[in-house]
Amino acid sequence: MIFSALANELAELESRGLKRVRRTLQTPQSARVTADGREYLAFCSNDYLGLANHPGLVRAAQEGCARYGVGAGASHLILGHGEAHHALEEALARFVALPRALQFSTGYMANIGVVAALVGRGDTVFADRLNHASLNDACLLARAEFKRYPHLDLGALEKLLAASRSRRKLVVTDAVFSMDGDIAPVPELVALVERFDAWLLVDDAHGFGVLGERGRGVLSHFGIESPRVIYMATLGKAAGVLGAFVAARTEVVETLVQRARSYIYTTATPPLLAHALLASLDLIEGGQWRRDRLARLIRQLKSCLAASCWPLMPSDTAIQPLAIGGNAEAVAVSEQLAQHGILVPAIRPPTVPQGTARLRVSLSAAHSEDDVAQLVAALNEISRKA
Repeated sequence: MIFSALANELAELESRGLKRVRRTLQTPQSARVTADGREYLAFCSNDYLGLANHPGLVRAAQEGCARYGVGAGASHLILGHGEAHHALEEALARFVALPRALQFSTGYMANIGVVAALVGRGDTVFADRLNHASLNDACLLARAEFKRYPHLDLGALEKLLAASRSRRKLVVTDAVFSMDGDIAPVPELVALVERFDAWLLVDDAHGFGVLGERGRGVLSHFGIESPRVIYMATLGKAAGVLGAFVAARTEVVETLVQRARSYIYTTATPPLLAHALLASLDLIEGGQWRRDRLARLIRQLKSCLAASCWPLMPSDTAIQPLAIGGNAEAVAVSEQLAQHGILVPAIRPPTVPQGTARLRVSLSAAHSEDDVAQLVAALNEISRKA
């Protein structure tokens, strides 16, 4: 009975065009990959700078493996915090110009750790309605009052903050929204938290390495310096490896060391990855040509698809969503692109709101202008037959 109920739920997902299917990648992450035995041009990954298979990072990982072994063997607070982790945290803090940084195993774990460590019962978290699932889950797990405001509606947020009498107030937001590609108005958010004695947690998963001077992220992009900001970024997207970090004032980071359960109660990431990430930071900082190429590809795609029957949503980042609408139609267009040898994922609810299914085109510095032209040609051909 229990299993038949699960089978019925899965069948319902499939009937609504919401069942997800994995592909098996058989090559390193790149603009051109082999998956399930077939070669594709891929616009699927968050490897925005094309570093995931960079030979310099491969060498650094090999060096780290030879020096530190494979596994950390313990949690950070027992005996798993190695010199590579420590060096990486110091380098990350310098890179984003904040007093201290703390490495987490994933961005999901970082968000859950931060929110639950800083707020709880009697406190309130204010969240943009289109925030990433990890932020939403973090708010629920923290057991604080959870108030969501309409996407980018600062007026609504201001009213919520003004009415709050909570002990602690935390505003949480994506920096670059992962399914829309738009950028949060971080300067205005900082002004609000300073006015209402709150904190601001900024999830810069999709901006770190791409935005700002030398890829230093959204705070650099806007020229922001504020002790109210708690900055989180992931290290498996533009940085090309794995993990995440949180950077903030020393008091905040030390509180996370003492209270963030997703940091305390898990084995540390392999130190070889921290060693590789030190090399990644150098490539990010010295790789302005990668960001320049990515910007050119973004302009090319937006220009070429301006008259498409499926409009691109407003975005100046590497995330370029093509609005389709219906779940079945989005899946059909994605499958037709696959038949052309091009992979672009169909994004459907609950990842995005009902009625807003889309193709999420992710551009990378590893792509070429010819790659983008091939995608545009295939989309144009499919749209003429739609």
